[in-house]
Amino acid sequence: MTNRVMLETYKLDVSYGIVPVVRDVTIKVNEGEILTVLGPNGSGKSTLLRTIAGLLRPSSGLIKFQGQRIDGYSPHKIAELGISLVPEGRRLFPSLTVLENLKIGAYTTRARKNLEEVLEQVLDLFPILKERKYQKARTLSGGEQQMLAIGRALMSQPKLLMIDEPSSGLSPKVVKKVISTLKELNVKTGLTVLLVEQNVRMALEIANRGYVIENGTIVLEGEAEALKSNENVKKAYLGI
Repeated sequence: MTNRVMLETYKLDVSYGIVPVVRDVTIKVNEGEILTVLGPNGSGKSTLLRTIAGLLRPSSGLIKFQGQRIDGYSPHKIAELGISLVPEGRRLFPSLTVLENLKIGAYTTRARKNLEEVLEQVLDLFPILKERKYQKARTLSGGEQQMLAIGRALMSQPKLLMIDEPSSGLSPKVVKKVISTLKELNVKTGLTVLLVEQNVRMALEIANRGYVIENGTIVLEGEAEALKSNENVKKAYLGI
């Protein structure tokens, strides 16, 4: 892992109408790391990811990706640069097959050039999807749907994978599989991951560093090990 900054937000403010949701948020994601953003429901975590992906516009502040300012870019242009978002709730196309959902993910120029090769890599990563490739997405279990959502995001060959609440609604066993796959991707391919997660214990197990956000504001940041032993984190999020 390098310390080269891949993504940064600086003094980012995002509002829904007149209601501020993200306030003065400055974060940095280093190339090759897993960074986690932690916090309670409604704290602004998902809004932050959606803003980085271009789905929301900040009211002030800036976002840079690999040194290039991207706030104001369209979601498609941001995806072309190499940022992919796995949204909360997965947002699959339920009436399409696994294979069709995956191919929809290959919408960037470089992904279309290598479609079959990347498809094979994704199916190797998730063997269950290979078994189910002609099934409709709606027939999959929750865990299989989460793997499909991650696989679809990987089809665009991202440099930065942003994933929003991957453990939501899944059994502990399936969560463990999903999280270990993210770690494996990071270790084997060097993929940079920005993980938003309410399961703080699990997120800090695989992350290098983390930020804690409350009421739209960063209240704590540090190495994952330091956050695990922080008294406030232990009391508020780890039940210790």
